Amino acid sequence: MSDGLGEWDDELEDTAAGATEPAVDHEGAPELFYPNVAEFVSDKLATTYRRALNLQGGVTWCPQWWKHAEAISRLEALWRAWEFLRLDGTTGMSVWWRDHADHHMNVLLSTDGPFKGCSPDDGHRTKVSPLPCAEPPEGLF
Repeated sequence: MSDGLGEWDDELEDTAAGATEPAVDHEGAPELFYPNVAEFVSDKLATTYRRALNLQGGVTWCPQWWKHAEAISRLEALWRAWEFLRLDGTTGMSVWWRDHADHHMNVLLSTDGPFKGCSPDDGHRTKVSPLPCAEPPEGLF
């Protein structure tokens, strides 16, 4: 690129352009920048939230994140929050990073998180069991 910007600057320019003039669907709601959570994770989150993964018990990630119900829920929440906050040209991205990305990614990447036992090299490993639940007393809910 002749203007001296790094590869990540191009992504920021594209995102900023979408934030200043969002397309609107037929019902008046802004169109999504990413059509689904999978594209958000691969095209935005994985490229901007870069971390050194430690296979000896540190930060971990599962390349098959969609096999983890908690990860799907958290990543979907991250995507939806990003889609909403990207339209706020003042503090939207700061709020997204502080209140959403850092919070959820710290849980997802933690050594005791939903990806425990998985690795970027070896892939998905089902080692984390669901929390035990007893049947609540009848009529309680």
